[in-house]
Amino acid sequence: MGLMRRILLIVFLILGLVGAGIYFTGKYQAWRLNPKELFTNLTTPQKNIRQFLPQGQELSYPLTIAKGFGIGVFADLKGGMPRVLAFDPNGVLFASVPNKGKVVALPDKERDGSADQTIEVLSGLNQPHGITFDADKLYVAESDKVVRYSYDPNSFSATNREVLFSLPGGGRHTTRTIRIWADKLYTSVGSSCDTCIEDNSYRASVLVSDLNGSGLRVFAKGLRNTVFFTFDNQGRIWGTDMGRDFLGDNLPPDDVNLIEDGKDYGWPYCYGQKVRDSKFKPGEKLSYCTDTVPPKFELPAHVAPLGIAFIESALFPPGDQGSLLVALHGSWNSSTPVGYKIVKLSVFADDIGGMTDFVSGFLLDGKEVLGRPVDLIFNQQGLLFISDDKAGLIYILSKN
Repeated sequence: MGLMRRILLIVFLILGLVGAGIYFTGKYQAWRLNPKELFTNLTTPQKNIRQFLPQGQELSYPLTIAKGFGIGVFADLKGGMPRVLAFDPNGVLFASVPNKGKVVALPDKERDGSADQTIEVLSGLNQPHGITFDADKLYVAESDKVVRYSYDPNSFSATNREVLFSLPGGGRHTTRTIRIWADKLYTSVGSSCDTCIEDNSYRASVLVSDLNGSGLRVFAKGLRNTVFFTFDNQGRIWGTDMGRDFLGDNLPPDDVNLIEDGKDYGWPYCYGQKVRDSKFKPGEKLSYCTDTVPPKFELPAHVAPLGIAFIESALFPPGDQGSLLVALHGSWNSSTPVGYKIVKLSVFADDIGGMTDFVSGFLLDGKEVLGRPVDLIFNQQGLLFISDDKAGLIYILSKN
């Protein structure tokens, strides 16, 4: 009888709540809590942004977006974890999907802000990450190599596979990102470890080569894991970098760097403002940091910065033009979860003056991870596309 009494009490409670028409009000939307949602809350499932979806084109909750902007779901990769985004010569969005070994095209033929289909362009690859286009060529960075294809934008076909150069594969950081500027191909390669002296000089660096892969060399070193980087209008490289782990919640800072040819950014001996890492080989090379380059901006420790993009979009006010957006993928070894949002960094000349939240809400109530933003890319119309490798979604951000 005790168990039956408890069951009846729960049933009456649910019916009473439904009858009362309880409402939950979010920052941007009010929605009705129905019996199905009550049972979902009672069973405490693994949460994901998808549970907030069917909302049509606009995803107005749980994400909190800067005033005047709206965000929608451009594509659902249904089990794929999208990472790097790029546009082909016809303006069709491409995404790398490392966990599936694929590169996909996401055409929006009706131009309604939603991909019409997901077209598999390449498959069977070794953790493909970086993708970029140059005329009729598609470049793909796999974990252990950079490959070039002949590309037909009408058929979305990639043929005539050509390996340009090999890279050290595997290790702690397996992502390789590529960008093209002024007929040069730039490739970032993360470290094989948390802190160590690398055997291969290509690790923990940004490389540069000709477009055919010849002349490959280290452009800049001491960059533990610069997964993403971009160019300013002068052709200079700005990149995010992840600091080492296991120094506590507050050290070392993650970085935004102005990456220049021939420079050393300190890892594994230094972090932040040329601070010697006392935990790594103490007693050795105590003055090493003297000749290294400090970051342009220090982000909080463990936020894991990834995508980085300069704002050059009519959607944004004049005062934001030339500022940076950075995706903070989120922590794994912080006692309190940090990151899980997109921030705006105010840039003045070559200095970064401050940071404000631009899109947040991927972390619910400071505890439950709903999504993890990765890459950021503007199209020619100034719309912003954002990949999320936790929710398996690509978002599109525009003006309300």
